[in-house]
Amino acid sequence: MKTKIKKGPGPRSEAYAAVAPTLETTPLMRQYYQLKQQYPGALLLFRVGDFYETFGEDAVTTSRIVDIVLTKRGAGTSSEVALAGFPHHALDNYLPKLVRAGQRVAICDQLEDPKLAKGLVKRGVTELVTPGVSFHDNVLDRRSNNYLCAVHFGKQEAGISFLDISTGEFLVAQGDVPYLGKLLQNFGPAEVLFCKKSRQEFEHHFGPDFCHYALDEWVFGFDYAHDTLTRHFKTTTLKGYGIDGLREGITAAGCILHYLAETKHNDVGHIAGIGRLEEDKYVWLDRFTVRNLELVQPQHLGGVPLIDVLDQTVTPMGARLLRKWVVLPLKEAAQIQRRLDTVEALLADSELLGEITQHLRQINDLERLISKVAVRRINPRELIQLSRALEAIGPIRAVLAASGIRALQKLADQLNACETLCADITTKIRPDAPVLTNQGHVLNDGVDKELDELRSIAFSGKDYLLQLQQREQQNTGISSLKVAYNKVFGYYLEVSNAHKNKVPAAWIRKQTLVNAERYITEELKTYEEKILHAEDRLFVIEQNIYNELVQAAADYVPQIQQNARAIGVLDCLASFAATARQYNYVKPTVNDGSVLDIRQGRHPVIERQLPPGEAYIPNDICLDQDDQQIVVITGPNMAGKSALLRQTALIVLLAQIGSFVPAEAATIGVIDKIFTRVGASDNLSKGESTFMVEMTETASILNNLSDRSLVLMDEIGRGTSTYDGISIAWAIVEHLHNSPKARAKTLFATHYHELNQLADDCPRVRNYNVAVKEADGRILFMRKLVAGGSEHSFGIHVARMAGMPTSVVLRANEIMHHLEQERAHAGDPEADAPTAFDELLAGLENAPQPAETGGKVLQFNGQAPENAPQRGPRAQPAAAVATAPRPSLQLSMFEPADPALERVRELIQQLDVNTLTPIEALLKLNELKLALGGK
Repeated sequence: MKTKIKKGPGPRSEAYAAVAPTLETTPLMRQYYQLKQQYPGALLLFRVGDFYETFGEDAVTTSRIVDIVLTKRGAGTSSEVALAGFPHHALDNYLPKLVRAGQRVAICDQLEDPKLAKGLVKRGVTELVTPGVSFHDNVLDRRSNNYLCAVHFGKQEAGISFLDISTGEFLVAQGDVPYLGKLLQNFGPAEVLFCKKSRQEFEHHFGPDFCHYALDEWVFGFDYAHDTLTRHFKTTTLKGYGIDGLREGITAAGCILHYLAETKHNDVGHIAGIGRLEEDKYVWLDRFTVRNLELVQPQHLGGVPLIDVLDQTVTPMGARLLRKWVVLPLKEAAQIQRRLDTVEALLADSELLGEITQHLRQINDLERLISKVAVRRINPRELIQLSRALEAIGPIRAVLAASGIRALQKLADQLNACETLCADITTKIRPDAPVLTNQGHVLNDGVDKELDELRSIAFSGKDYLLQLQQREQQNTGISSLKVAYNKVFGYYLEVSNAHKNKVPAAWIRKQTLVNAERYITEELKTYEEKILHAEDRLFVIEQNIYNELVQAAADYVPQIQQNARAIGVLDCLASFAATARQYNYVKPTVNDGSVLDIRQGRHPVIERQLPPGEAYIPNDICLDQDDQQIVVITGPNMAGKSALLRQTALIVLLAQIGSFVPAEAATIGVIDKIFTRVGASDNLSKGESTFMVEMTETASILNNLSDRSLVLMDEIGRGTSTYDGISIAWAIVEHLHNSPKARAKTLFATHYHELNQLADDCPRVRNYNVAVKEADGRILFMRKLVAGGSEHSFGIHVARMAGMPTSVVLRANEIMHHLEQERAHAGDPEADAPTAFDELLAGLENAPQPAETGGKVLQFNGQAPENAPQRGPRAQPAAAVATAPRPSLQLSMFEPADPALERVRELIQQLDVNTLTPIEALLKLNELKLALGGK
């Protein structure tokens, strides 16, 4: 394989020269390997001159991910090593690609000026960037949090903690493993930490898909974690944060702070507090429900989650907060009502809503900008953005204070415009300041007298030299005299030989040329020194003044973080109002009752995806604990049963996050848990089939029911045989109805029409179906929920709509007729009922056949065309009967032609099993045996 050699200019070429040919023995490579050993598992970006270099396996990985050339040095020798690198100024382009690929990246910088270094330049890792620990804008998504998570498994419970270092948000929780699974699903951390010995346990419970990193066991000691937290918050106890009793949660939180120190993130003053995620405060949404309802992520490529429809926020803080609200709906009716009332007030005053939204648009990402201030990573342009965002706080505060809306006035009281900081930034930083402080031109003129003087020297030097040249030309009478510069002599005066007799005696000759002489003067030498040192000096002065300004801004971290929180809440409420106005949502009535009554409800996502001009067909849903606790919904495939279930859950969820809902009216007694069992999926990595996953999720529901739960089940039992499926579905409905501890409100969609019989035995079960209309052999989906059960699924019709070959559709219909006929012979009076497909399939038989039949008339199971069955309204196709599947698939237990079996049937029908004693049962069993000819 031919190695491509990439030649680099200047410092990089010198770096290669230092590395080759004995790479592992040079001081530079020994330094590299020492640093690499300190950060196993991380890509080491090693600064050499103006480049970041990677070596060995790191180089192979880096070149593949960021698509740069892989080179080699010392090829064919024992010191051969792969190299890949990129210019240091391109770090912001390449680093995000590495981090998004799941890599941990150690950035090794030069710790001293190479010009001043004696021998090898000192180097050290200045930052370890991981998927969960980053401040880089190209890595982060402005509209969602980037959480680092730690999980600790205790003896009884487990602890979990989340930190977004880019905003300073720090959360902790404790509970059982399912609760942790729910939080992991809801928050979607970018990186998860756990103990090395807990790797198998973590992957068993939560799967291998999370980007993770395992730490040593000693990091997960409670005492160490507690000391780490109290030392960080400068307290002696954690009681003030409400987490003192969360032993496992504290351990997880301490692990996160340890990890920050390990990754060289020591300036973390913006992490000023830690909040508790209280399980009892929010609606229980297990990880299956969050996935099934597609709240923040679609299940399938091209899908649209709820957040995409609901989110009309205009600030990054509002967008991130809204995502948390969606996965953490409230359970306290009073708190929900306050949000709803505020949205109602904003909706009623369109001028106020428009003014608030306009001001909010001026606010950049306050939360992340002030975090960058705290860790000293903010650049001049970002400091200008911070100032402009703060300038918009004053007008917003004034508008809210004058609104007359109590909730908005409370938000106004939380806002602080930080006028002093704004004025300081505006006065000192140039509006067109560059991104990097070492480029100069960061500060305004007039900020510092010495800085102004140095700028005049450094940037006005040509004017001064031109003036000096003109003055000396006049003084000496040498019209051809000129001022020039070279690296050897610096600035000089050049005089041709024709005029050298006019040169003043005070001039000092420095060089003689063939046609001219070069001189210097004391004035020129002095000015040269000023010019040469002015640029370096002014950069130092600018950097010092800029650092002082950032330090002063750091004093405002608490106030600006509070501003960010208040702006986020305001933005979310304004977004709710805008969504309600645009999509015609209504204010729900939320109370502590037990009734769920939705009138003309619509699916918030599906209705937005309909073609222009097509209206969504709304439906009513009413559930309570006393009369209509369980609604069994039957109906054809594609009729809209699943959409109806999901829309009910989404309307409840929208109401309990404080949003208006897509309905004509809605009364919602607060729901504390929402369970959904919809869709089908495999977990093949664990050897779990679709049915196993279905049963696991269903078991989780039945084991965690409460009196205020909302349960949505779709097609339970379809992953197994018909009898098994019906039996399981029947038992589940009975359990939900008869459970002594909880009357959970339930929507149960099914294809098993046999479940309609449950309404006869269970007083709180009601049958409904999604209506269809049969016309000309076709099925029209009405999408309307009506009382009563349905007896047909029209599966063959749906197969035809899906493009199934005509031969398959016809054959399926024949087999269905055969099974229905055998069922009729077994004594089922409903089997002879005409099907909706008789006319349709009669037409299909006479239709042109697809290409695979070669244009011939369709043959039925090998029969010649002349033997093909002739279909009439009640005729059973002869070929189909003759060639029906064997063994017989009838549902009857007995062959009616056998007299002995008929006698057994009569004996069984005469039995009253409810009154039989054990002795009588044994005697009857013996009688049945004798009737069959037994002894």
